[in-house]
Amino acid sequence: MSHSLYVSRLTLTSFRNHAALDLQLDGRPVCLFGPNGAGKTNILEALTMLAPGRGLRTASLTEVARAGDEFRVQPWAVSARIMHDGEETIVGAGAERTPEGGVKRVARRDGQPATAAELAEAARMTWLTPAMDRLWSGPAGDRRKFFDRLTLARASEHGHSAAAYERAMRERQRLLSERVFDDSWLGGLEREMSAHGAAIAAARVETLHRLQSAIDTRPDGAFPKALLELEGLLEARFENGAASADVEEDFAELLREVRGRDAGAGRALDGPHRSDLLARHAAKDMPADQCSTGEQKALLVGLTLAQARALAGDPGAGPSLILIDEAAAHLDGIRRAALFDELLSNAGQAWLTGTDENLFEAFGDRAQRFEVKDGKVTPT
Repeated sequence: MSHSLYVSRLTLTSFRNHAALDLQLDGRPVCLFGPNGAGKTNILEALTMLAPGRGLRTASLTEVARAGDEFRVQPWAVSARIMHDGEETIVGAGAERTPEGGVKRVARRDGQPATAAELAEAARMTWLTPAMDRLWSGPAGDRRKFFDRLTLARASEHGHSAAAYERAMRERQRLLSERVFDDSWLGGLEREMSAHGAAIAAARVETLHRLQSAIDTRPDGAFPKALLELEGLLEARFENGAASADVEEDFAELLREVRGRDAGAGRALDGPHRSDLLARHAAKDMPADQCSTGEQKALLVGLTLAQARALAGDPGAGPSLILIDEAAAHLDGIRRAALFDELLSNAGQAWLTGTDENLFEAFGDRAQRFEVKDGKVTPT
């Protein structure tokens, strides 16, 4: 099956262990197999450098670069030719040396400088890694980052809101830590926090509703349905029908009232930076963090597939690529085959990794396979 959104060519230059890579592809799912450490995940990570943020491993610009013979960081680049309903777009990202000796990120779309949001609109993507298998039982910060990435795939302005909120919060905390209780100065920062915080919470709630709808309308199958909930001060206000202006005003007032407390704590104790994503296994009516490892992984896969359906049904978004590192981890043969069927029905191309080619046998000739070994990528 050829998908309506797919990567037809991927090139890497000096990225991780790939000095140079040029993959020519069709619209079928891409299966990368080979031993651990061969560079399979690096290829997925390279694709995610075309999305907002710092990619699959949240690495810095220098960490993804290939070391030269003299162990100097070399400029790296990733380029992808994206096909969407027959229309071609070429996007690229990389790092360059600055005249001052630093490193800066560069991005281009169809030969012109591009913002992260403009890259993201060319190819939205969602990814899963083995490190996320314990998402439900891990720290709230991991779930918050995961959910914000889902939101960012739908609403590219979400990243700007989050960055602006963090800047204002850090500056407010600096003043509080230095005991600078200037009402005008702090009030301005708190108004910034409240405006951007409300935007963050509203975008998250919208994402949650779209995801839950996609989950609820899916037939029962190999992946259990989840009941999702956002636990957060501002998100709860929106869920209860509050207007954005009221949420902003009340949050700004709260921040003003708790300046002394936050000064003593050394951090802001209220706001969207403290929110959490909760999930329950619907059929068992059990919190996700109390489910077995396999059930937790199945819930996470189901949520990822629901995200793809939600994006495809959103007029402002569209199909998305799905990247799953070590796709077979914690999945039995039945669930693995069900996953492949779901990925084939998705409007966006899937990219999967695994140690053994046999893991992908349920695809038959419906997927393209590449062996990754000793720094070389070979079609099979």
